[in-house]
Amino acid sequence: MKVVFDTNVIVAGLVAEGLCREIVETLLPEHAPILSDSLWHELVDTLAEKFDLTASELPVLHLSRRLATWVVPTPLDPPVCRDPDDDIVLATALAGRAETIVTGDDDLLVLRSHASIPILTPRQFLGRSHPGR
Repeated sequence: MKVVFDTNVIVAGLVAEGLCREIVETLLPEHAPILSDSLWHELVDTLAEKFDLTASELPVLHLSRRLATWVVPTPLDPPVCRDPDDDIVLATALAGRAETIVTGDDDLLVLRSHASIPILTPRQFLGRSHPGR
């Protein structure tokens, strides 16, 4: 499945135990992640600024980067999210023809979908991609 994993899901999966860790370690490699330079830089910056981690310290990031389909998103006009900074997630999903977006961000989740692309919580994603887990 072609998926945009929002930065908050990846960060949570790298720095804390729990559902997002399971997604990053086991589900991310099973799917076709979609990335853009903007999302990658947000991820790397967040890890460095908040957790003093670099991408080179996290082998799973190299795996994600290699497996990913890289796209160049077109800015959304007019903005869609109540937080316009989150529009890059939607634009990346559109550019990559994603089948779903996985996020913990309420500003995205409130939309429920965009351009027929479902926007799911990590738990919803796990339930749909691996029923019974």
